[in-house]
Amino acid sequence: MQRFKAYLISENNKAVSAGFAELGEADLDPGEVTVKVAYSSVNYKDALAATGAGKIIRRFPCIGGIDLAGTVVASADPRFREGDEVIATSYDIGVAHHGGYAEFARVPAAWVVPLPRGLTLRDAMALGTAGFTAALAIVRMEANGLAPGQGPVAVTGASGGVGSTAVDILAGLGYEVTAITGKDLEHDYLKKLGAATVLSRHTLEMGKRPLEKALWAGAVDTVGGEPLAWLTRTMKEGASIGACGLTAGFELNTTVMPFILRGVNLLGIDSVNCPMPRRAGVWRRLAEDMHPAHLASVSREIPFAELPQVFDGFLKAQVRGRIVVAIG
Repeated sequence: MQRFKAYLISENNKAVSAGFAELGEADLDPGEVTVKVAYSSVNYKDALAATGAGKIIRRFPCIGGIDLAGTVVASADPRFREGDEVIATSYDIGVAHHGGYAEFARVPAAWVVPLPRGLTLRDAMALGTAGFTAALAIVRMEANGLAPGQGPVAVTGASGGVGSTAVDILAGLGYEVTAITGKDLEHDYLKKLGAATVLSRHTLEMGKRPLEKALWAGAVDTVGGEPLAWLTRTMKEGASIGACGLTAGFELNTTVMPFILRGVNLLGIDSVNCPMPRRAGVWRRLAEDMHPAHLASVSREIPFAELPQVFDGFLKAQVRGRIVVAIG
């Protein structure tokens, strides 16, 4: 294997720094599957890790990037052969195991998903952890009884990566989607993705009663904090919330009343440790009935060299949709 380019995150005297480095095969972490990376993506978690704004990295140095998609170049596991196209996201990737911001990656076979028919490698990273999380939330809500025709489904943080993809998927499945966003310039964008209604977070009347008017048949919440507490108070009988974010705060101030008087289900969406059978099933659905109709609109591509320039936008909540990084 030739030497290759990687975006390495390091720590010195408790100060985090990151930059491009040239590495060799001996620098790769242990694993059964070696992948020539074609694409990665940028998630909020990646921005926190690369800038040190969040305590994300558990070992230094570490190649960043919690997502990768590419082609197998070597495998010690019979499930994968040279030339197979694969996806690897979550687990310890880009956190405690070298990640996707490199021309080559080596990962445990247990973390690898064969690329489903119907998806390209670029599609997989236009989805990435954000798209997988959105789909996982919807799958969990469906398993708890959500179906089209039951009423509106709310999506908070709707212009972000998870939110945009959730709006797109839900609309494609036939749900009536209400997108909630703090970015008032993105209303037309969200309607083009399929939102029937767009609400501004800045003018939203959340109320303070333990139970407010029942509005939602389901909700994908990407922000946490007070918006999530409000959602618990406004869900319909037996409705489910897929909670998968905390940009508005990690504390949840609510009461038990929505849960014991309306049977509301608060579902924690953990994309990191999702078991492989469920993980592979969600990826298959993303290639089939849950494939977002507007994936090209939700994503934009940047060359590897421009990666450091996009992190600040995530930290300032200025990024719309998904960013795909062309690595190979």
